[in-house]
Amino acid sequence: MTSPRPSGQPPRERVRVTGPPRRRTPRARTSDIDAETRLGDMYMGSLVREQLRLARRTLLLLVGTVAVLPLLFVLVPATASASVLGVPLPWLLPGVLVYPWLVLLGWRHVRRAERNERDFAELIGEASR
Repeated sequence: MTSPRPSGQPPRERVRVTGPPRRRTPRARTSDIDAETRLGDMYMGSLVREQLRLARRTLLLLVGTVAVLPLLFVLVPATASASVLGVPLPWLLPGVLVYPWLVLLGWRHVRRAERNERDFAELIGEASR
């Protein structure tokens, strides 16, 4: 039901609620990025450099662990002939145990990349206030 309105007042505007209010991003510094100003280039350059550092660390960790396995089997002959539960170690490590390691590295990389982007968004938000 509608409440009676005093005479002479226009009817109130109807509001349709379709979901929770959405947060608006500040536009002061993002306009620097959109306009490709020198300051915006510095902001974007810092984000790209940080993401590149993260990618290099992840790749180094991947290569340092997975690519070293064949060298381990060649340099330490005892590992080449070892077996766990009847499965030869040279089959078990690269064939089975590498995949959980890849999933863990990928999960870690995505979490850190999202954190870098979130920090960047906060930096842009704080700089515009």
